[in-house]
Amino acid sequence: MELMGYGNSSKKMSKEKEQLNKLNDLIEKKPDINLLYKRAELLMAIGENAKAINDYYHILRIDNKEKFAKSKIEYLKTILRYSNTDIYASPNTNLDPWLE
Repeated sequence: MELMGYGNSSKKMSKEKEQLNKLNDLIEKKPDINLLYKRAELLMAIGENAKAINDYYHILRIDNKEKFAKSKIEYLKTILRYSNTDIYASPNTNLDPWLE
C-alpha cells in the first residue's frame, strides 16, 4: 500500500542513485564529456546542484570551448545564490533577489 505516492518517489530515488553509481564508475575509468553531462543532469534532477557545477567545470577542463557547460554553470550559480540568500536576515534590501 502506497501512502500518497511516497513509494514511487523512493523507488525513483533509488533508481537515480543506481544510475549515479554506474556513471561514477564509468567516469572514474575514463572521463568522457558525454558521461559528465549525463551525470551533471542527473545530479541536477536529484537536487545536487553544487556537484553538478563541479561536473560542468570538469567538462571545461577537458574542453574549455563547451558553451553549454558555461551556461549551465551560470544558471546553477544563480539558483544557488537565490536559494542561499536569506532576504529576512539583513535589512539591506540590495541583497533581495526579487529586486534584481
